[in-house]
Amino acid sequence: MSTIFAMALGCGTKNRDEHWLEVFYPDPYLKPDPKLVDVIREEVGYEGGNAALELTHRQVQHLAREWRDAGFEHEASYAVAFQESEQPLVLTILETDAEPASTPEAYLKLHLLSHRLVKPHGVVLSGIFPLLPNVAWTNEGAIDLNELPERQLLARLNGKLLEVNSVDKFPKMTDYVVPAGVRIADTARVRLGAYVGEGTTVMHEGFINFNAGTEGPGMIEGRISAGVFVGKGSDLGGSSSTMGTLSGGGNIVISLGENCLLGANAGTGIPLGDRCTIEAGLYITSGTKVEVLDENGDVADTVKARDLAGQSDLLFRRNSVNGAVQCQTNKSAIALNEELHKHN
Repeated sequence: MSTIFAMALGCGTKNRDEHWLEVFYPDPYLKPDPKLVDVIREEVGYEGGNAALELTHRQVQHLAREWRDAGFEHEASYAVAFQESEQPLVLTILETDAEPASTPEAYLKLHLLSHRLVKPHGVVLSGIFPLLPNVAWTNEGAIDLNELPERQLLARLNGKLLEVNSVDKFPKMTDYVVPAGVRIADTARVRLGAYVGEGTTVMHEGFINFNAGTEGPGMIEGRISAGVFVGKGSDLGGSSSTMGTLSGGGNIVISLGENCLLGANAGTGIPLGDRCTIEAGLYITSGTKVEVLDENGDVADTVKARDLAGQSDLLFRRNSVNGAVQCQTNKSAIALNEELHKHN
């Protein structure tokens, strides 16, 4: 019997044309117990492969009973809850980590990231954008943009206001999962599909995109772009930025190692090793000319920043006299404020 990569039972929202807008999976599984899958094969006729199976309430009722009889009480409890739902129900099974082929499959992969079951770049997300419809995220849930004017009018006629929080392909993560041990000052700035490690604090101007995140603990007051992963103990200062693969980073995977510091308004377009610092206001790109200083502070060589990618214990700064970007050994380790993080 082949091993299943991931599986989840969920409910979601469809438009009037019966197209999925979004799916909520409260308890996704990575490599579920084969016995759990055996019940599915018998009850809903699953024959293998990657599939999003729309279920009737009766099928979910049968799954709940069979899972309970097989000793899967936790899974059965979710099935019992779903059988009372008026929303469309879907059982999504990923036999392999292949490119997603449907909206429910795409949403399952985003859930795997935000539930910390996989880390950024730990799941195939190629081709995800066409599968995520651009919808209005409102106080009444996801609404198809073509249906929004009518819904707004109906709300007004009933003396209510339909609040549109955003128009986007991605919802905010906290409407689907709130990871344990984190602080997020403005939840709209963390997208579903972000990996937010325990001990992470995301301040009001911090931002974490999908397929990106933090190992934790860490203080995020800057931008973590798509595809970027930040190691534990690292600090992104106010308005700092990391270059993602969606906005000019090409195929270079940007990452920060442990105990790094991006100063306020600083940024990086190269991966950094451990204990690296980029001073406030300095943005390093792969082609930036960098003067490498020796132990005496003299210029030993001039290289492009990409030649220093991934190296540890580096301090990048700009010479305040001649404006040259310089790099020397970082002799002061970056330690986050323990008092700030220990109460997360």
